Amino acid sequence: MTARSLVWGLTAALWLAWGCGGGADDDPVARGRSSYLANCVACHSTNPRLPGPIGPPLAGSSRALIEAKVMRNEYPPGYRPKRSTHAMVPLPHLEPKLDDLAAYLGSVRPASIP
Repeated sequence: MTARSLVWGLTAALWLAWGCGGGADDDPVARGRSSYLANCVACHSTNPRLPGPIGPPLAGSSRALIEAKVMRNEYPPGYRPKRSTHAMVPLPHLEPKLDDLAAYLGSVRPASIP
């Protein structure tokens, strides 16, 4: 193997490694979207700006609200619920995903009302 072949081979390997990095594993918004789609859309819309069949829109939800609802089915102090129903059940298995869910839902602007 010549030195030139070795340099080209190492360069190609570095480019491939660089191009494969920075995927969804590094992006809390992408991870949060995946968690949302896997766990929340049965009740909430696939579009967090829209109401779902049971749950209200979640776009723009704060970390405090997400944690209170997901972990304890409560509201944070001073929060005024969008609906009077109490259909949601705690989902404590999502505790490791709370930051990602908050990143995703916080990245989606709520729908504006005309």
